Amino acid sequence: MRILISGASVAGPVLAYWLTRHGFSATVVERAPDLRKTGGHAVDLFRPAMDIAEQMGVLPRLEERATGTNRLTIRPEGARRPVRADLSKIFSRASDRHLEVMRDDLSEIYHGATRDDVEYVFGDSITAISPDGEVRFENGAPRRFDLVVGADGLHSNVRRLVFGDESRFSTFAGAYLGVLTLPNAAGLDGELLMHVGVGRTVGMYGARHLDDARALFLFRSDRELDYHHRDVPRQKELLRDAFSGMHPDVDRWLDELDRTPAFYFDSITQLHMDTWSQGRTTLVGDAGYSPGAAVGGSTTLAIVGAYVLAGELARADGDHDRAFPAYERAMSGPVRGSRAVALSAAKTLIPTSRLGVRGLAQGARLISALPAAPSRALLRLTTKSARLYNSMPLESY
Repeated sequence: MRILISGASVAGPVLAYWLTRHGFSATVVERAPDLRKTGGHAVDLFRPAMDIAEQMGVLPRLEERATGTNRLTIRPEGARRPVRADLSKIFSRASDRHLEVMRDDLSEIYHGATRDDVEYVFGDSITAISPDGEVRFENGAPRRFDLVVGADGLHSNVRRLVFGDESRFSTFAGAYLGVLTLPNAAGLDGELLMHVGVGRTVGMYGARHLDDARALFLFRSDRELDYHHRDVPRQKELLRDAFSGMHPDVDRWLDELDRTPAFYFDSITQLHMDTWSQGRTTLVGDAGYSPGAAVGGSTTLAIVGAYVLAGELARADGDHDRAFPAYERAMSGPVRGSRAVALSAAKTLIPTSRLGVRGLAQGARLISALPAAPSRALLRLTTKSARLYNSMPLESY
């Protein structure tokens, strides 16, 4: 059985790995000419994603590429003194199995685990999908597949071709994010340096195996901003407008916008679809159920979704009429939960008031300073994301 996957970032390679393990033939098509190196921000892998990585045999490589961030310095806007916290304590008390890794590293490791058994086609894109399985491409000749899976992110090409325009399903969460690669001039070694103000938060951090650093910008907006998701100059202009004058550190980071080798900008958007499947086509990860980039734990959700989809196809002996509904039933609860978690996380990470700014800073300090038992109790009251993702069950297919 031949299955075509669109997208070679995270969900695509994970799905390809498990499909191959279950005896299917997987082809991954990717618009970019090679693995994307967009300077991606750090992502969290919670217990289910770690368990899947261990089964794939890539956990040691992921642990080698862990960012190593273990200290937090928060500078509330207008405050004279920073607040410091022990991130290693916060992470260990929020989740008994957790890893932070750069998204680009994650993609590279998953690709490396599959490239010998999976056909990868870079520099091409799907232009049409017929009900009988014929797929047309922008550059390559038409080919026939039994199933097609969109694993191509929030702005999914497969979703647009099969389900219609993105605007039918997207809900703006009221915020935007930008990621900037810049020199590690501050010499950050295991430290996350954050500046937090009302409606805007920015953090700079590195990774122990990288010479450069990343700055992650998050800001609120009462309305959707006017820009195209491929208009990089306009996106940089919006970022400057939102953060200029916040702090001299932040202004220096913004100065790197014209020199950065890698830049990313997008809205924090949720997708709400009645179904992720139509005919021989289905969606996985952000292409089908994005809870919101940077705030919704979408990476763990995408990894688990890919694992479940492959497993349900194996259980149904490739019968998509049985497998696709089973996949959606298994993932519907975590997806609904992730949307609520994302909105709550966005409110915390991008405070809407001065009280929220102080609460974020002092809450982080308190959790890291308290003994283990009371700090875990406080985390249970304030941190929904770790509880949700750590509680996601994994079947053994």
